[in-house]
Amino acid sequence: MILTALEFLGLIAFAASGALAAVRSRLDVFGVVVVGLTTALGGGIIRDVLLGITPPTTLRTWPYLAVCGATALVVFVFHPQIAKLRRGVLLADALGLGVFATAGTTIALNAGATPYAACLIGMTTGIGGGAVRDLLLREIPLVLRKEIYAVAALAGAVLVVIGHALRLPPGPVTVVAATVVVGVRMLALWRRWNAPVAKGPETG
Repeated sequence: MILTALEFLGLIAFAASGALAAVRSRLDVFGVVVVGLTTALGGGIIRDVLLGITPPTTLRTWPYLAVCGATALVVFVFHPQIAKLRRGVLLADALGLGVFATAGTTIALNAGATPYAACLIGMTTGIGGGAVRDLLLREIPLVLRKEIYAVAALAGAVLVVIGHALRLPPGPVTVVAATVVVGVRMLALWRRWNAPVAKGPETG
C-alpha cells in the first residue's frame, strides 16, 4: 500500500511538471495532456519493458491514465497560479524523481533483477519520463545537462538495494530512500551544485 501510494504521488508530481513545461512551450490542451502523460508514465513503461512486464502496468489499469490526465488538465487551466509556485514545481519534480527511482528499484528487485540491474532500472525509471518530455519539447534532456539529477536517482536506488540486502522492511526503506533523493536534488538546486562540464571544446 505504501508503494502504491508513493507511486501515485509521483505520477501526480511528474504529470504536473510535464504539463507545466508543455504550457511554457505554448502547446495546446491536447499537447499539454500528452506531455503530462508521457512525463508521468514514460519511466514506468521503460521499466516494465526492461523487466519483460507486458503490457506495462500503467497501461493495464485506468486510474494511472485518469490521474495523470486530470492533473495535466488542472495545470492547463490554472497554470498562471501554478507557475508562480516555482519552488513548489521544483519540489514536485524532485518528489517524482525520488518516488519513481526508489519504487522502480523495488519493483525490479521483486521481479528478480540483480542488484546492479535493479539500480540501473530504478535510475532509468526516475529519469526516463523527464528525458522523453524534454525530447518532445525539443530540449536537451535535463539528465544530460550539468544539474545533479541522475546521480540523486542512482543514490536512492542504491539505498533501496542495500536495504533489500539487509532484509529491512521494504516500505520504510523506500520512503527513506525517496526522501534522500528529494533532499539531494533540492540541496543541489539550492547550493547550485553541478556535474563537471567540459570547458573550451575544440571546434573543427
